[in-house]
Amino acid sequence: MDTANEPGESRRADGAGAGRDHATVEATKTFVAHRNLLFTVAYEMLGSAADADDVLQETWLRWVAVDAAHVDDARAYLVRITTRQALNRLRSMKRRREAYVGSWLPEPLLTTPDVAADVELAESVSMALMLVLETLTPTERAVFVLREAFGMGYDEIAAAVDKTPAAVHQLAHRARRHVEARRPRRSVTAREAETAAAAFRRALETRDLRGLLDVLAPDVVAISDGGGIKQATPRPVIGAAKVARFIVGGLTRNDVALTVEATTVNGSPALALYVDGGLDGVIAMRVDDTRIAGLYYVRNPQKLTRVDSEIPLTLR
Repeated sequence: MDTANEPGESRRADGAGAGRDHATVEATKTFVAHRNLLFTVAYEMLGSAADADDVLQETWLRWVAVDAAHVDDARAYLVRITTRQALNRLRSMKRRREAYVGSWLPEPLLTTPDVAADVELAESVSMALMLVLETLTPTERAVFVLREAFGMGYDEIAAAVDKTPAAVHQLAHRARRHVEARRPRRSVTAREAETAAAAFRRALETRDLRGLLDVLAPDVVAISDGGGIKQATPRPVIGAAKVARFIVGGLTRNDVALTVEATTVNGSPALALYVDGGLDGVIAMRVDDTRIAGLYYVRNPQKLTRVDSEIPLTLR
């Protein structure tokens, strides 16, 4: 006899299905509650919002299959899944980075004023620091991000990166020493950074070479990323005079309608450049002692989709 359609079997099947639906709903609520945190962890590890989104999708698929009754700390468990997925992706991205055309810059993120107001968070996602993090090994980067940016304990990090707490302690110390030796110092207030960005914008719009020289630090470094799709300098341009001539020369060579809009990218003042109405690129800035010490010009259109969508992120 076929018992698949027996009333008792049907009720049990319906009950099991309802139980699974309820578990999925609860898992979704928990995931959404921590989504910004998980995205920030993945983004700081990968430097790519697109890859961070993929990691979150993978995290969700694993999380929804977990029996929540056996999870003591959902936040820690989700961070562990995210970290492991980001580590796997970071290791596989190494070959992609090695084959990248020209200089590589992190994918810029539009961020809300709340991010800029949180000094520690703004620094942790800044272009300058994320370039330093690129010089760490994948595991060192994961440990540094979890420890320094999110204050996680060594035991939690050890579970996330599959190391002992003692090994994590050593990795954290090595990564911190490495980063501190290369990390640019943030020595200005948010208002001073905005003032420098506004002066740079005025000089840019008017092609004012003297104005650019006044706002650029003598040892300013300009890095541009076209990804082999748009024109960019193959190597960093160093020095105020060279950077100013590079900027003004590039603008005057092109007979185009240029529009410059102020924005906030990765927690710091930035400019979005529109050429003939279309987004051409984003210039993020690092300001030191009231002058611009770093310019990060992202022109690769594959990295501009989030900026073009005009949806700023809160990150945490």
